[in-house]
Amino acid sequence: MMPPASIYETETNEQKLHKIANELLLTERAYVNRLDLLDQVFYCKLLEEANRGSFPAEMVNKIFSNISSINAFHSKFLLPELEKRMQEWEATPRIGDILQKLAPFLKMYGEYVKGFDNAMELVKNMTERIPQFKSVVEEIQKQKICGNLTLQHHMLEPVQRIPRYEMLLKDYLRKLPPDSPDWNDAKKSLEIISTAASHSNSAIRKMENLKKLLEIYEMLGEEEDIVNPSNELIKEGQILKLAARNTSAQERYLFLFNNMLLYCVPRFSLVGSKFTVRTRVGIDGMKIVETHNEEYPHTFQVSGKERTLELQASSEQDKEEWIKALQQTIDAFHQRHETFRNAIAKDNDMHSEVSTAELGKRAPRWIRDNEVTMCMKCKESFNALTRRRHHCRACGHVVCWKCSDYKAQLEYDGGKLNKVCKDCYQIISGFTDSEEKKRKGILEIESAEVSGNSIVCSFLQYMEKSKPWQKAWCVIPKQDPLVLYMYGAPQDVRAQATIPLLGYVVDDMPKSADLPHSFKLTQSKSVHSFAADSEELKQKWLKIIFLAVTGETPDGPNKHPATLDDHPEPRKKSEC
Repeated sequence: MMPPASIYETETNEQKLHKIANELLLTERAYVNRLDLLDQVFYCKLLEEANRGSFPAEMVNKIFSNISSINAFHSKFLLPELEKRMQEWEATPRIGDILQKLAPFLKMYGEYVKGFDNAMELVKNMTERIPQFKSVVEEIQKQKICGNLTLQHHMLEPVQRIPRYEMLLKDYLRKLPPDSPDWNDAKKSLEIISTAASHSNSAIRKMENLKKLLEIYEMLGEEEDIVNPSNELIKEGQILKLAARNTSAQERYLFLFNNMLLYCVPRFSLVGSKFTVRTRVGIDGMKIVETHNEEYPHTFQVSGKERTLELQASSEQDKEEWIKALQQTIDAFHQRHETFRNAIAKDNDMHSEVSTAELGKRAPRWIRDNEVTMCMKCKESFNALTRRRHHCRACGHVVCWKCSDYKAQLEYDGGKLNKVCKDCYQIISGFTDSEEKKRKGILEIESAEVSGNSIVCSFLQYMEKSKPWQKAWCVIPKQDPLVLYMYGAPQDVRAQATIPLLGYVVDDMPKSADLPHSFKLTQSKSVHSFAADSEELKQKWLKIIFLAVTGETPDGPNKHPATLDDHPEPRKKSEC
């Protein structure tokens, strides 16, 4: 017996349109539930805790931005309108007119997306630093309504919603006949929503990029400072490296970013970091050369200011892909810098800069933010979180916070103190670099400054009294050889603590099986415990410290500073 003909009938166009409209309604209901979770649960609970004095309520408002307004719009207007329309679908089969009403409210999404990066960073910092904040968030995340998802995941929902409208509308228009009464409204709705979606998609890409950077950060043992919104991963993969002495191929791994190439050695361990960074090669000044080696095919050379590497790809195609990715990254880097140089040249041509003699006496013309992509002093790229734009009130240049952390009295502003760049500060105040350094306290010397001219520096585990162990970047500088400086990371601009080593007693016998390479410094009631990653590194530190505690200047043991490259894996003789 033949089945009924209706089984073979395909879905009609009208049914497809109804299906899309119904999907819009169902996803809208689910979305409103998630907005309620953000607004009525996370936001309200954290605000309650803030009102108890645990942390500033202002911080909570910054995290959730205008989520209450977005929730009110969807729950009180858009969702009821869609529900009513689906009930009347047979008489009024259209959604374009409803979605067109979204236009005035898309500004709310623009505001939310604009502050999204800062909000995510604020959640991260408060979770790490404020136990009460972390406790409230974790308690909510355990609830069934959260679906085992984090606060950050739920915060991403509004950013993803506008692209979802765009996708459904595109599908709706493809199936909508051009002579339909809903055609013009639907088309206009798509145009409006697509503009807003482009901003949301940009925020989503940033979020995905940051997640990837965090993954790489963990793979590198959390020792490379790469988690920055301005950094972008271009390509990664295994490669072989030809050593100069015997041309043997050694397994390596490359991470190519928009501003640097990380040349890594794999670590064969089941836990912890997967790679050790051997060299960081900057894109600035990098050159790529295709090489030919009869014994070793598919080779090419990466030549940078820091190091030149001869590499072997797994195939000709792999080689071509690496060369293309590297060259395109170099070209893009130079193009960004060319834009920067052109902006400076254009400004010099069109507007006369304030002369050195007139600095602070005549108001400068401020260079517009959109004319530069990087700090006009240190050349570091700007980004929304860690390196924002500031103007020097003396010369008008656009600089980062680090290069504008100075104040000088400006004559044209009645002698008031104004934010100026370092160069203008030195000219107006008459301070030189050496005098400026003398004015800094012992904790204010930058890590890079002392690490680059040190007797010994590396990461060590550190514990004071009964506090938990924590990782610190430790340095004994040549200019201050009897003092141990401790920083949070190698690029920090301020030391967390200093230990004057003179008079301390050194105990180099480890007390813990978990930290076999430990040693202790004791003086009266002051006790500082340290642990190195290897016995070799521990002995290197002890050799210097044993001299320092007796008042001898430990400038003889090493002509060059000991650094992370000296451990944890000894270099092979064949490595160049």
